[in-house]
Amino acid sequence: MSLPAQGSRSRAPASRNSVLADSAARRVQRPAPLRQAVYEAIVELIVHGTLKRGQHLVENELAEYLGVSRQPVREALQRLQTDGWIELRPAQGAFVHVPSEEEVDQLLSVRTVLEAYSARLAAERATPEDVNRLWELQQDGLNALTANDPEGLVAANAALHAAITALAGNAVLAEHIALVERKWRWYYLPIAQPRGQGAWTEHAALIKAIAAGDADQATDIMTRHTELTRESYHEQRVAKSDNE
Repeated sequence: MSLPAQGSRSRAPASRNSVLADSAARRVQRPAPLRQAVYEAIVELIVHGTLKRGQHLVENELAEYLGVSRQPVREALQRLQTDGWIELRPAQGAFVHVPSEEEVDQLLSVRTVLEAYSARLAAERATPEDVNRLWELQQDGLNALTANDPEGLVAANAALHAAITALAGNAVLAEHIALVERKWRWYYLPIAQPRGQGAWTEHAALIKAIAAGDADQATDIMTRHTELTRESYHEQRVAKSDNE
């Protein structure tokens, strides 16, 4: 592509808007940095329990497993520590983080506030078609429960809560819930089955409140639902400690 000749300066300059528009039109989409892809992959391994809490992470093993060099793994581990997924210990290396009781309480307290408001807004906005979709997601959870599928339960639970968030129609609320929800999926995996039928009975009551447009009841049910989940998490932690 040839540049304009210097003699063309007498030509009237293009407007600022047209130059910006042209620049935007020619901009290429850059792929995400490799370290970002490695970061996301390791987070998913942690969330799904492939990498266990407290497990020692070896750079070259992760690099080989993910099919990358050690450099993006090293960069991803630094960010994973900042975001609370792992711990980097001097002279020992990297370990999957083991969340404390206080961490879980803080996250679940925030989750209760956000999810309760989400349920209120969903009850005010949901159409019959929206409610039908919630019942479909509810059935996915019941199917996973029948199949004794913990990962399926976690996925179904996340999908149902995400659908309620979407119905709320508040982008700022959705952004904050998304920040909480990923880590909550990690916390929820060990208790997905113990919560079992109780959680999905609560979901059914919540969907009914949303269908009825009862914002107060939907708020109360979601608040109680998240509190019961918090109690179940701590009960499982105590039971595990007693058995060790």
